[in-house]
Amino acid sequence: MAAVALLAAVPVAAQTALPRLAYTQLRDPDQERQARALMETLRCVVCQGQSIADSDADMAGEMRALVRTRIARGEGPETVRAWLIARYGDYVSYAPPIRGATLPLWLAPLVLLAVGAWLARGSFRRR
Repeated sequence: MAAVALLAAVPVAAQTALPRLAYTQLRDPDQERQARALMETLRCVVCQGQSIADSDADMAGEMRALVRTRIARGEGPETVRAWLIARYGDYVSYAPPIRGATLPLWLAPLVLLAVGAWLARGSFRRR
């Protein structure tokens, strides 16, 4: 009987204890809209390719709860974003600020577009 009770308890023990606001929306629709919009612009630090709004990782759930808690307290989305960037680094934002370290991220698409246009122009001139 004890073995059956232990086997039944295994799935319960495997569940994580995420904060309530990880999957629960805020009561105020405007605050939830602000939180949701912010969550879609923040990268999950575990998944690396998903926003915290789309990720099922525990870390993303904790970050969603942090965003909702701070928005519910009355903090603005940019204040919350700045706090998360200070805590996790520029990587957490899909739009990192323009700095010396992130300048190549901003310039690379423009350089590649210019090189592609130059190659296409040369190709069309030869024809």
